[in-house]
Amino acid sequence: MEVRKLTPEEKFEAEVISYVAFHMRMENPEQVREDTRKLTIEEWGAFAEDGKMMARVMNHRFHCMLDGQAVPSGGIGGVSTLPEYRNSGAIRGIFEKLIPEAYRNGEVFSALYPFSHAFYRRFGYETVCWRNNYAFSPSVLSGYRFDGAAELWKPGNPVSEYTALYNRFAAGFNLAMRRDDKMMLERHLKGEYYRDRKFCYLLRENGKAIAYLIYQDIRHDPAAILSVEDLAWDGRAGLNAILGFLGRFTADYGTIRMFLPACLQLFSLIRSPQAYDMEQVVTQGYMIRPINVRRMLEIIRKPDQAPFIIRVEGDEYIPENNGTWEVRGEKVFPASGDPDLAVSIQAFGQLAAGSVSLSEAVYRPDVEVFGNEELLSKVFARKPILVQDSF
Repeated sequence: MEVRKLTPEEKFEAEVISYVAFHMRMENPEQVREDTRKLTIEEWGAFAEDGKMMARVMNHRFHCMLDGQAVPSGGIGGVSTLPEYRNSGAIRGIFEKLIPEAYRNGEVFSALYPFSHAFYRRFGYETVCWRNNYAFSPSVLSGYRFDGAAELWKPGNPVSEYTALYNRFAAGFNLAMRRDDKMMLERHLKGEYYRDRKFCYLLRENGKAIAYLIYQDIRHDPAAILSVEDLAWDGRAGLNAILGFLGRFTADYGTIRMFLPACLQLFSLIRSPQAYDMEQVVTQGYMIRPINVRRMLEIIRKPDQAPFIIRVEGDEYIPENNGTWEVRGEKVFPASGDPDLAVSIQAFGQLAAGSVSLSEAVYRPDVEVFGNEELLSKVFARKPILVQDSF
């Protein structure tokens, strides 16, 4: 089996593999062929002895937040294998080369949306519960009001205020992707509302943009559904503006579907006699993997300069991540002493991102605390997490 990066001419064949694996219909092969030639995303393929492509994996490059810093990251997507080559080790072969190269290219961590947690744990990834999904009647929000201005975005309108508002909002959340105007336009602000039933509103108070939300209108019997796809806000006034705006739709929709970052529980925030009617589902379909342990230890916030020693083990693909590290503020160097904390590569990812606290992580079989627990509990605490972009 040969594993390597794909050439532009090979990307159409890779796309065919994904169409087969993901049960999609290719209506216009020539257009797909032309589109794949233009893709600049890093793609990998595994090839059989006869030269036929068996599997493909894409690695999207972007920057995500980690304790206030935007760090280089990778997003794994398009993981697919032709049926006749399943269980051949093709995907493992790709990851064996892709992950070490991500380390050499300066990525700090990698992320993906899994079809199976167990499958990707084998490659060093671990689960992140990244948002809460809610469903409720608009009448739940009848006590909220928004008296500012709501501006409907239309194709051709500027996007910079949306981008700036999102980036201000996202700066306080780990794993949140940084956006530019191009990304905002191509992934979020697109389509004609009268054709696609997708609405994008910027909410202003005293002329200042304090929130936005993008929602899809879903026709449904017996009542339509308003499904929030993207949102951001500035402070309490911004979130209340969103709730007040959504409260206007009691005559239009039977159900509102919206999400909040996992650190915000709508049940705890909302002041409504009908709050008990809301439904909540936690989303756990996101996984992360440390690519550079030392860099992550340098970046994550520490309460003071008090040192601690951590041992990370079990990384089969990046040997540089395995070892014992002494951490003194932003300085991290190899250590030979006994560790205060020993963790697997999977557990380290969860702890460094703040998706679990140390007090939760100790229930894992791959986490051991030997000392310095008070300091470690301050370093490895739960942190706000936001994931709003796919790849």
